[in-house]
Amino acid sequence: MPVKNKFIRSISDISNGEFEGISNDHDSPFMSYEFLKSLEVSGSVSHSSGWQPHHAVSYENEVLNGFMPLYLKNNSQGEFVFDHQWAHALEQANRSYYPKFLTAMPYTPCETSKLFTRSQSDTLNILETVKQKMIDDNIESWHVLFPGANDSHLLLNEGFIERYGYRFVWNNRDFENFDDFLKIFTSRQRKNIRKEREVIKQFDITFSTKEGENLVLEDWNVFFKFYVNTYYQRMQKPYLNKEFFELIHCYKNKLKPILFFASIDDEVIAASLCFRDELSLYGRHWGATKDVSGLHFECCYYQGIEYCIKNRMAFFDPGIQGEYKIRRGFEPKLSNSYHFILHDDFRNAIEKFCADEKKQIMNYFNACNKYTPIKKEYRI
Repeated sequence: MPVKNKFIRSISDISNGEFEGISNDHDSPFMSYEFLKSLEVSGSVSHSSGWQPHHAVSYENEVLNGFMPLYLKNNSQGEFVFDHQWAHALEQANRSYYPKFLTAMPYTPCETSKLFTRSQSDTLNILETVKQKMIDDNIESWHVLFPGANDSHLLLNEGFIERYGYRFVWNNRDFENFDDFLKIFTSRQRKNIRKEREVIKQFDITFSTKEGENLVLEDWNVFFKFYVNTYYQRMQKPYLNKEFFELIHCYKNKLKPILFFASIDDEVIAASLCFRDELSLYGRHWGATKDVSGLHFECCYYQGIEYCIKNRMAFFDPGIQGEYKIRRGFEPKLSNSYHFILHDDFRNAIEKFCADEKKQIMNYFNACNKYTPIKKEYRI
């Protein structure tokens, strides 16, 4: 049977039905046709933003049997795995680090499978097709960020270099309520969290949760104001535009977004956005127009924890990095990315860099586990 591997410049070059045909067992809100399409149709992902779609697909007898998100990147923005040192090193050798290939969910550092195929041979065919494209176009590097656990062993066997990172994840131990959750902490930290939340109450701040049928288009207009304000405060341009969030609303039944709003009287002063699947809540974006002590922690973490407890969800992944999360019940977890380097000299340098960095990451990881305010009997 003839097999044809090629690259497509838009997720719309394949149909939702074709995509679902090879990803039915995967329910991540991010690795979905609707999420990828929303990014592209809105223009949040495009050549001008540095994310040029170059997805790898495989067909057998005109039937789609493989898909892998792939982008031709001319910068390293919105990735959450930092390779600026690598780019500088290669440029010092009078070689071009960009464009590079990237397999990831744009602006979304969540662990999820990135390789959808009907068989392992289909997967290997796609990987070899991308490698050949690197040779043909002299693309020096290809990066696979935050893959699923089943992808890792395969990537290592195919010559990718493993790079270690870390994240902080909340684990539900069948808590009945927030007070039950607080029992995992030392008495001092229990007091600190209660005090932190009490400040919010003193300002008469209330919270509301919008999801499903209760989520209306106007809610996104309100949220967008807070989202862009976060970037403007850093003197940065927002990665995502208003049309993206409007499209997310259109696909809300599939993507399951959740908005947490903080209000004083009838004025909304802050908001955070999460997504969910069956087991996990994923924290993504937030913003505020008033500077209230502890509001970020309440809006982005404690409200999410309470949501998970109420809805019997197992995990809450609020995003990459931020050791301040440890004091609020999030526990360290190793995270990985994988990197294929075309030429031996640069590859040897990257292998050494990652080996040295791994030692530092492990030291940090062990320190986080040692100094967590969670009682020993509750630690993972």
